[in-house]
Amino acid sequence: MLIDAHAHLNDERLLPDIETILYKFDEYFVESAVCSGYDVLSSVKAAELSARFGRIFATVAVHPHDAKSFSEKDADIFRKLAESPGVVGIGETGLDYYYDLSPRDTQKKVFAAHLELADSLKLPVVLHIRDAYEDTLTILKDNKRYLNSGVLVHNFSGSNESMRLFDAFGCYYSFGGTLTFKNNKKGIEAFMSADKLKIILETDCPYLTPEPHRGKLNVPYYVKYVALKCAGLLNMDFEEFADLTEKNTKRLFFKMNA
Repeated sequence: MLIDAHAHLNDERLLPDIETILYKFDEYFVESAVCSGYDVLSSVKAAELSARFGRIFATVAVHPHDAKSFSEKDADIFRKLAESPGVVGIGETGLDYYYDLSPRDTQKKVFAAHLELADSLKLPVVLHIRDAYEDTLTILKDNKRYLNSGVLVHNFSGSNESMRLFDAFGCYYSFGGTLTFKNNKKGIEAFMSADKLKIILETDCPYLTPEPHRGKLNVPYYVKYVALKCAGLLNMDFEEFADLTEKNTKRLFFKMNA
């Protein structure tokens, strides 16, 4: 079955309809979703959802947009949240030079702190990268000793060449609705060059809604449309591709090798 590896069910636009959304999972061949935190409050909410619903898991972190507000107290909160079995990763963290809502030096320091935190908790880390691939690679290289539990590059949008550089760190890559957009040649080329055992699916809901629902609010079960597109690109049977990405996701987040 399918797993949406990066969703924001903690978003106020989706929270009121959680039970309705979950009810549709089976209809769309979806097993579960990973709800990503982006600050302390959203991380707490993600962890609460994972404790309440067996088909929701969580990652916790401070997004680079809010890096300027990060403190050791926040790290302590994340350590406490990670005691719950439903919390399966640290993220989303990384660098965002497109909006630059936090100073770049601060983003770098907080990113490195999250890598160390993830390693101390033996959890994979989920990366948000926008217009900052070079500096991200430098930080990963400088902190390679902390990359022992897996790295996911969320919504990968780099080139084939940059993907090869991330391969050196054993990264997984998640692909979402943008892959279904017309004329996304760069995204498709990157997807086609990825190691099949490192491909993971996501929605990033409520954002980046895939075709044929582009323009509407995104939901986790729309990951099926991403899967259909990807399976077609690889000339794979849908069920076979779903099984592949399910195993990849469980290997990263749940350390399952089956």
